[in-house]
Amino acid sequence: MKTMFPLTLAAVVSTMLITSTQARAADTNSTYASETASNHQGDLYRANELSMDVFGSGSLGEYTIDHPNSTRVRQNGRLGAGLGVNYFFTRNIGIGADAYSENTKGTFVDSASANLILRFPLNQTGFAPYVFGGGGYHFEEIRNEFAQAGGGMEYRFTRQIGIFIDARWVLPNQTSDYGVARLGMRFAF
Repeated sequence: MKTMFPLTLAAVVSTMLITSTQARAADTNSTYASETASNHQGDLYRANELSMDVFGSGSLGEYTIDHPNSTRVRQNGRLGAGLGVNYFFTRNIGIGADAYSENTKGTFVDSASANLILRFPLNQTGFAPYVFGGGGYHFEEIRNEFAQAGGGMEYRFTRQIGIFIDARWVLPNQTSDYGVARLGMRFAF
């Protein structure tokens, strides 16, 4: 099932990209018509915004990242899937939590974390780069706490639907560092 998730996610993202112009035009005509001119941009990114994430993840150990080759990546890379939730107090500052699983043989959740997020929406483009940092707990293999920092990019098709991609460097207190990348859909409320 995990091998199908990235293909399904890619198909959904491709479909969304193809129809994003029509979706944004429809959203602009219906949602923003009654808003004032100052809120017309409205912002696709808002204060007091709650969002849910559905994502696929991939992780690589520090040695593989430092010495990449296709064999090492295939043998040591891990794919997974997860869920997240974010809340933005202001348009630019929020908090988020996520959990994902890469191994169906062990615990249901392999890793869970919380982060402070700073995002920077780029005018009317729909794009918003962001950076984050925080910590969490890894439940699989060696149980340990970790700190992490990363960055990414979100693109909103409408005020409620977007895609994101990000990467983080994870610094566990008992094992080697590793990197995690995520690609997913974001649903804002």
